[in-house]
Amino acid sequence: MGGAQGEGDASDSPALHPHLTSPIKGEEPIRKMKKILLIDDDAAFLKLLEEYVEERYPGIDVLTCNDPIKCLINITDDLDLLLVDLEMPGLDGSKILSYAISRGLSKNRIIILSGHDADYLHKRFPMGSCLAVLNKYEGEQKTVLDMIFSSLQEKSPAKKNAC
Repeated sequence: MGGAQGEGDASDSPALHPHLTSPIKGEEPIRKMKKILLIDDDAAFLKLLEEYVEERYPGIDVLTCNDPIKCLINITDDLDLLLVDLEMPGLDGSKILSYAISRGLSKNRIIILSGHDADYLHKRFPMGSCLAVLNKYEGEQKTVLDMIFSSLQEKSPAKKNAC
C-alpha cells in the first residue's frame, strides 16, 4: 500500500474509507466519483439511461453491460449502485441480485428494473430485498431514480477538465 507512514491511527486507513484517495500530506482527502453499473439486455434502454445519467450527474461514473453473464466480473463491493433488469436471457435480475449480495454488495445499493407493474414487483421483491424495484417505463419511476442519482451526485465531486 502506498502513501505516508507514521502519524494517524487505524481509522485514517484508506481501506476503511474506500471512497477517499490518499491525499498529499497536509491536504484534505479527495473523494472519488461514484460508480454505478447498469445491466440490461435492452441496448437502446441501456444507452438512453447511460446518456441521461452522464448528462445530468457528472459526478457519477457509469458502467454499462448488456450481457448479464459477462457483466458478473464487474459486480464488486465497491459499486455505489447496481441497476439490473429483471427479465434477461441466461441470467435474470433476481439471480444477479443474489450474486451481488454474495460478493459483498449491500442490498441497499441494488435496484431492480422491470416492465412489470408495482404490485407484481413488490410481491416478487418484498421490502428490504433491495433498495428499490422500479417499472422502467413509468414516468413517475424516473423521479425516484432522479432522487437516488441526485443523492449520489451530492456525495461525489463533479468531473473536472484536465489542466
